[in-house]
Amino acid sequence: MRKLILSLTTLFFFLCSCTEDIDTSARYVFTEYTVAGYLDAHGDYSQYVELTKQVPVSGRSASSVYQLLTARGNYTCFALTNDAINAYLQDLVEEGLISEPSWDAFTDDRKLDSVRKVVVLNTVIDGGDMESERYTTALITAFGSGNNNAEFPLPNIYDHKLTASQSKNDTIYIDKDCAIDPVNCDIPLTNGVLHQTHKVIAPKDESCARYIQNILDEQREGYLMFAKALQACGLLDTLSKIRDEAYENLYQQAGEELDMKNYMDKSGNDMTSIAGDPHAYAPEHRKYGFTLFCETDDFWQSQGIDPKAADAVEKLQAWIVTNRMYLSDGGYMDNTDYRSPKNMLHQWVVYHILPMKIAANKLVYHCNELGYSISSPSRYTLPVMEWYPVYGGGRLLKIYESAESNGIYLNSFPERNNGIGDDGHEGYCAPDKRGVLIETNSEKTVLTDIVNACIYPISSPLGYNDVTRENMGKERIRFDLFSMFPEAITNGIRRADSSQGRWQHVFVSLYNRYQYFDNMFILNDETHFIHYNGYRAAWANYCQDEDKAFGHFDIMFRLPPVPVRNTYEFRYKLLATAARGIVQVYFGTDPDRLPVAGIPINMTWNVEMFFGEGATWSDLQDTGKEDDEIIDIDHKLRNHGLMKATKHETELNSNTARSKNNCSRHIIVRQTLDPNQTYYVRFKSVQPDLTRPELYLDYFEYCPKEIYDSPERPEDIW
Repeated sequence: MRKLILSLTTLFFFLCSCTEDIDTSARYVFTEYTVAGYLDAHGDYSQYVELTKQVPVSGRSASSVYQLLTARGNYTCFALTNDAINAYLQDLVEEGLISEPSWDAFTDDRKLDSVRKVVVLNTVIDGGDMESERYTTALITAFGSGNNNAEFPLPNIYDHKLTASQSKNDTIYIDKDCAIDPVNCDIPLTNGVLHQTHKVIAPKDESCARYIQNILDEQREGYLMFAKALQACGLLDTLSKIRDEAYENLYQQAGEELDMKNYMDKSGNDMTSIAGDPHAYAPEHRKYGFTLFCETDDFWQSQGIDPKAADAVEKLQAWIVTNRMYLSDGGYMDNTDYRSPKNMLHQWVVYHILPMKIAANKLVYHCNELGYSISSPSRYTLPVMEWYPVYGGGRLLKIYESAESNGIYLNSFPERNNGIGDDGHEGYCAPDKRGVLIETNSEKTVLTDIVNACIYPISSPLGYNDVTRENMGKERIRFDLFSMFPEAITNGIRRADSSQGRWQHVFVSLYNRYQYFDNMFILNDETHFIHYNGYRAAWANYCQDEDKAFGHFDIMFRLPPVPVRNTYEFRYKLLATAARGIVQVYFGTDPDRLPVAGIPINMTWNVEMFFGEGATWSDLQDTGKEDDEIIDIDHKLRNHGLMKATKHETELNSNTARSKNNCSRHIIVRQTLDPNQTYYVRFKSVQPDLTRPELYLDYFEYCPKEIYDSPERPEDIW
């Protein structure tokens, strides 16, 4: 957690020291209350106040949470009443942890310290320097976008992401069942905002493996059938992974290397900083995560399978075979070797798992698609979607939501109004192509008690069979660069809804000793990589964010698989500025010997400069032209290996990327790609001067021949 009173240099010094004290001289000296002052003035919080004085802010801190709440800052405090704490102690009695509902009843000091930390550290969110990140009930309702189980943008000081939901009577609940008092809430204080709560926020924070094992041990209904399938396939060890301790130790030891106050100097001409913070920050942790989409036991009962039966797993595999929930040419085996990747049950189970933890309000990203406004977050416009490789790779899972879909779906393939003069919305979806609804608001949704996973119930069975593959193969697949990194999603780096500097600029450090992103390879010491979050930025980027490499860069990425063997175009989107450099792109299957893909791209050039022939943007843009003329211009651009950008994303709902002459898509290769092959793309600077030109990265596309070369209609502009 960033200590607000310390300078950045002092902060990282303390990462390697034993104690860390908050400078209480920096407190506000006003007649109004601080959070701590307000708590002191109200006896109903007396137990909570005492606990905040006993609990340190972190393992590296000698300062208490109480001291923190006296200091300058922007804190959101979910203050616990004495009754709430007494009820929690009674719960511990019923669990057998203590003999009577009293803090004096603890006989083990370590357990006492652990319980105190759970009670206190989960109640405070540090909003840093941003007064806008004091979470009032209005803000909590807004980021939930009308959906239950929405995750808070920032973690609490226990490094736990709380969730919020709203009942029909508008009561807001934290982590499902901890209600915010409707009267004693939104109390404005000099250093934050306070909400009274009547129940302790105490997530279990157990691993997914332990959660599943408890279901098995207790024969608990809900996900018992899926739990048995996970166990049979030998996946519990995988689901026990919480964080990479090697990175944890390296981060703690790095010290001065992580003080990146001058790192942004390497960014050449672009010193963009939405929050006015010229620093870049390294991720503090490298956590592992998983997202599970599960059929419930109620569904299996409806299919004649009793999850408690001794032969339930065998019957499940028989159901998979009967319902053809597999690829006919996959060579899968109908046997009892469930741990084998070639076993039908194993293949079916892993298709339900993504290797990243995705919050309910981050399954898809609504941010700058045409017509969408962040001030009306639940009013959707254009369809938004993500394609993620499932656990083990090899197959894609599509996540989709639109204004018309009434929910978030897996593998939905609707028709869209995507002609040049159309609005880009979903037009019609055949019932057999609607897909599988993710029930994010269900009571069976598990988001807070599992530290390394989310579990979502689904409305109908999920499988990857010939029909799904055929539908997937007819899609143009566009993927944001950071969607390729499960680590970015699990660790809250991608699309962090915060204006704090540490979330706006994230750099990958220590790459010569540690590879943070499994799918990114920095190939020389002169490459400096920074992720620009772009939250509330007026950038015509897909999902607003962008990524850059500075210096004499040489960087490579492992790409997601294609769904079917076919001829595809692989494309790269560019937003040209004077700060960019000249890049040679390489593409292929052998990461050690990738072939050159086309001629170098000058990333300072706009569309008309690439086109040449004396053209102006007025000649090439859509404005003032008939549909046939627009189609003809697009065809001429393609002859130059070039496309305009899309009409999907905007500069905060003003100009679309397609209307900007510095936004373009480059056709890197046009060739046969195979789903059984792994492909890589490499970007290498071919500019010898030392002015630190940058590489721009936003998104890539796979586009099948049936779309880009359709004899019936041209590829859409969305």
